[in-house]
Amino acid sequence: MDYYLLLIYFILVNTFSFLLMGIDKYKARKNKWRIKESTLFLSSVIGGSLGSLLGMFFFRHKTKHRKFVLGMPCILLIHICLLLYWFH
Repeated sequence: MDYYLLLIYFILVNTFSFLLMGIDKYKARKNKWRIKESTLFLSSVIGGSLGSLLGMFFFRHKTKHRKFVLGMPCILLIHICLLLYWFH
């Protein structure tokens, strides 16, 4: 049962992170009030790193920002290592 809850959590948080990237890209194009970078990173840190990374490249958003290009894959790698350790 715990695995299903964890899977549902990761699906939801990654979908949310992916959508945040898309929304921020839309707001950037329309010169509207933007989502804070700290919020984008927080959504990644709480488990949405894959969604954030996919959103970056799907929407072509934040791909010229070094801290995003390096930070998001690092967070994803940490998540993968934690999951492998936990399920081992």
